[in-house]
Order: sequence, then structure tokens, then C-alpha cells
Amino acid sequence: MTPFGTTRDGETVHRIVLSGGGLTVGLLTLGAIVQSVRLEGVEHDLTIGSTDLADYETSMGYHGAIVGPVANRLRQAQAPIGGVMHHFDANQDGTHALHGGKDGTHAKLWTVADHGPVHATLTLDLAAGDGGYPGNRHIRATFRLLPDATLQLEITGTTDAPTLMNLANHSYWTLDGGPTWAGHDIRVAADHYLPIDDAVLPTGEIALVEGTPFDLRRTVSISPGNPAVDHNFCLSVSKQSLRDVLWLNGSSGVSMTVATTEPGVQVFDGRPGYRALAIEAQGWPDAPNVAAFPSVEVTPDVPYSQTTQWRFSTG
Repeated sequence: MTPFGTTRDGETVHRIVLSGGGLTVGLLTLGAIVQSVRLEGVEHDLTIGSTDLADYETSMGYHGAIVGPVANRLRQAQAPIGGVMHHFDANQDGTHALHGGKDGTHAKLWTVADHGPVHATLTLDLAAGDGGYPGNRHIRATFRLLPDATLQLEITGTTDAPTLMNLANHSYWTLDGGPTWAGHDIRVAADHYLPIDDAVLPTGEIALVEGTPFDLRRTVSISPGNPAVDHNFCLSVSKQSLRDVLWLNGSSGVSMTVATTEPGVQVFDGRPGYRALAIEAQGWPDAPNVAAFPSVEVTPDVPYSQTTQWRFSTG
């Protein structure tokens, strides 16, 4: 573990390097950021990162971070918890809440609880009222390198009062190392997706992918803007056992398989630059405000847990 930089508030951010199983991964204590993913035999990085801490405090605020405590969007920056309406930081257009607000988990300094050559555990405590959310919360994220070039992330969260929790890793992936992700193809194991409005919030409809540009059930070649995508793909209506849900292939021969326990995965095309694809295993966005969506409420008796894996190969 080595110093990486100093935040605007004067806090030291450290970098941790994991190496094993064909991967070398750089992590930052700011936001539990995945800063670098290198695959043995491949000359370029597979994720978008920076060596300058200032980038993560400005234009790259979500890149590689664990976003939350509620990832994605909450309409009107509010949601009911236990039948009581709560209000949050309206950091999207002054109207909606995005990724837990401007001071969400991505912007906080996490504590290194344990680390070794192939694993690191980072923790974060959120006091009741932080971000508008009730409950004193403890979040624990363990990154681990497994055989066959696999990066695994396990996240758990506990609370002493009912609250909302929907955490997601917000890494941007580009498997070819080019200026954009053009040339990739993708497959997503989802029969449904969530249409969105102009604010990128779900309309409430759970739509079939069949007959739409979002039918990715078979491998499809995609190009920037075709289709324009910043949507949740509905993998299931509840958390499941760990299973493969998304396959991304670059024209260079590098491939990535994503497995998760989560009921949804957000795919964002990275516009306007289309430099990389954000792929976020998550609960469905705006779930507390849409009765038909799977709940993201947690309680002292029903804690939060997620496991997601990224498995890489060279064909």
C-alpha cells in the first residue's frame, strides 16, 4: 500500500496493488475505486483510470468507484422508507438524486481493514442522517483475485434502522485500448429492460427487449450511439445465486464475462466521448418509488449483500 495523493480536504489516499491469477489490479482508498485492471499478455489497461487524484475529485468522480448508498437515480431526490418519505441530495439538475448525492460513497475515504497479495478489504461507516438516509451503516467491500483471471467483489452492509442500500461498482470498460469502445460486441441475459425519460429515470414500465434495439440476448455488435444506452437490464426480480449475466468482447480478442447476484445491470455507453462502457451490477434504479420494482430496503434483520465477478480471457 502506497500513498497516491492528497484530497482537497488534506486526506491521504492510498493505492493498493493486487496481483495473481493473471491479473494486476490497482485499488484506491478514495471511493473504493478500481483504478487499473491489467491482464497478463495484454499491453493496455482494461478499465479507464487516472494516475492523478484530482481527476477523481472532478471529471472522473464515479470512475471505478463503489457508488451509493443508493446507486443510480431517485426521482425528485426522495423515497419512502418504512412508510415515511425521506429527502436526499438533489445533485442531478437540482431535482433528482444520483449515486447517493455529491458526497456519496464514491467521494468518501474508505478504511483498509485487511489486505494481502490477492485481496483487500475496505470499510466505510455512514452515520445516521448522512446523505439524508436513516441508520448508522457499516459497509464492507472485499476485492479478491481468483484463478482464471477473475476479479471478485463482495459487498456487505449493515444498519441499525431501516434504510435504503443499493451499491454498485461503476467501472468503465474498454477491452481494446482504443480511443473509443467501437468494435465491441455484447450479450446480456435479460428479457426485459427499463425504458427511461429525458432525465434518465425509469418511466415505471418493465418492457420486453424483444423487437427493440435493447434485445441483447444473443451476441450483438454495437457501435457508439447505436443504440444510445443508459438503461437497466432486468436480470431477475430478486437477488439470485451468482450467475453469468453479461459478456463483452473486444475486436482485439480480449473478452470479459460479468457474473453477479444482483437483479439488474446498468449499461451506459459513456457518451459523449464513448471512451468506455460503464457496466453496473445493481438493484433496479428508483426502486423505492415504483411498487413493481424489487425492493432495495434493508433493516437490522435483513442486511445488504452483493457478489460480482469480472472474468477475463484472450480468446
